Amino acid sequence: MQGDKQVLSMLNKVLTAELTSINQFFLHARMYKNWGLGELNEKAYKKSIKDMKQADDLIERILFLEGLPNLQHLERLRIGEHTAEMLQGDLDFEMSQLTLLREAIALCETQSDFVSRELLEKILSEEEEHLDWIEAQQHLIGQVGIANYLQSKM
Repeated sequence: MQGDKQVLSMLNKVLTAELTSINQFFLHARMYKNWGLGELNEKAYKKSIKDMKQADDLIERILFLEGLPNLQHLERLRIGEHTAEMLQGDLDFEMSQLTLLREAIALCETQSDFVSRELLEKILSEEEEHLDWIEAQQHLIGQVGIANYLQSKM
């Protein structure tokens, strides 16, 4: 099935964001693990795996629409030097990704590509859930301080 060129281009932009996310969260997971922050390691690692599955779904959709998935491009990784900086980088990334996903969903709606829209809405929901988790972690740091927060994540 031949897909709309604008939709294919947007799906590739979302794919780029997912591929970038995989790398960012995987590196963060390994940094947390190295620092002994097991809970944060587990959360970031599971997020990178979820992003791989989302990327896989996007690749399959692009191929179905007779497009060519672009796996060669990544955006800038937002890697911090400490936990609070890493969480802020993740938050900034998620915020930009949510904007992109909303634009992609709107485009799919106008082009009547409801299957792509549904896929993107599922990804949007999962990203919003992760954004809520990051904001909760930042709130905890503000309430109990970074030292107590880090101790609770070991």
